[in-house]
Amino acid sequence: MNQPRSTPRVVAVRTPSKHYDILIGQGLLSEPGAWQGLPRCTQAVLVSNPTVFALHGERALQALQAVAPRTSRVLLPDGEAYKDWAHLNQIFDHLLREACDRRTMLFALGGGVIGDMTGFAAACYMRGVPFVQLPTTLLAQVDSSVGGKTAINHPLGKNMIGAFQQPERVLCDLDTLATLPARELRAGLAEVIKYAPIADAALLDWLEAHLDALLAGDTDALAHAVQRSCEIKAEVVGEDEREGGRRAILNFGHTFGHAIEAGLGYGQWLHGEAVGCGMVIASTLSADLGLVPRAWADRIVRLVQKAGLPVQAPDLGADRWFELMAVDKKAEAGDIRYVLLDGLGHARLQAVPRAAVQAAVGRHTVVPRTGAALPA
Repeated sequence: MNQPRSTPRVVAVRTPSKHYDILIGQGLLSEPGAWQGLPRCTQAVLVSNPTVFALHGERALQALQAVAPRTSRVLLPDGEAYKDWAHLNQIFDHLLREACDRRTMLFALGGGVIGDMTGFAAACYMRGVPFVQLPTTLLAQVDSSVGGKTAINHPLGKNMIGAFQQPERVLCDLDTLATLPARELRAGLAEVIKYAPIADAALLDWLEAHLDALLAGDTDALAHAVQRSCEIKAEVVGEDEREGGRRAILNFGHTFGHAIEAGLGYGQWLHGEAVGCGMVIASTLSADLGLVPRAWADRIVRLVQKAGLPVQAPDLGADRWFELMAVDKKAEAGDIRYVLLDGLGHARLQAVPRAAVQAAVGRHTVVPRTGAALPA
């Protein structure tokens, strides 16, 4: 059994709708103190997938026995392709069969897909029940588990159907990252890298110096990366919970990345891979528009590439790119608005002429016949 090896790091999230803590440390799934102070509940329902449950599920279920008198589990298929209505209904089916009431609490054990679907189910069931995030991927620990965005995908757009539902707590057990495949770890680094150009120039220096340690799974480096990422996101979300303004900067690279995911079919590229490539395009576009020096954009491209993430996008075709990007939550009155760099450590949201966007995409597009567009 994993044991806590140090006092957990704590990042406080303070939004208008809820105050909660993010706990970061080793062995938290097995640490009784990490579960104390949660609201009383009649049932605890663990939502996961078979892969994650086989690795961490029994520890989580054992901990839940101290949280509620009744516990049960729902296992969903693994992957972005299953983040849809049909599989969301599997959670509702279970809750109804188990006669779960409004004092039921859901626990999301997994990556971004599980966290998004569990949170959305919690927002909908009986018009809202509490839930806790137990993220087991780097991407989920540094980004998707924090801030209350929950959603499922639609064939025409990613995360277009959802709700804001803040968790009661986020437990980031760093031991779960040791079981991540290398590709998943690299994908998570994309969301860590994202925070540097938009909010913390010093983080970019740190990432360049410690990227090898992060790729090697060094616990101290990962703990710092998770903590600093969560601190930045907590600060932004506390200021703008429902993305009416500043929170949009957290979507740096995502307009292009979501288009890649939808254009190829959900699950062909991991979310972090698509975001990494999207950041490359957005950085290039920022330099093209004179918002940042070319050297800054090139620095971000090099870091994304060194992290083992794609820097060449698939050739979706110009019309298809814009068709997909038009179905974006940042679009307004028919205009596609992009998150661009506005100096290192700062970002802005603005519309851009189609020709400029097309030129930036074109410089980072691979011809399909080379076969180089799909990550290994």
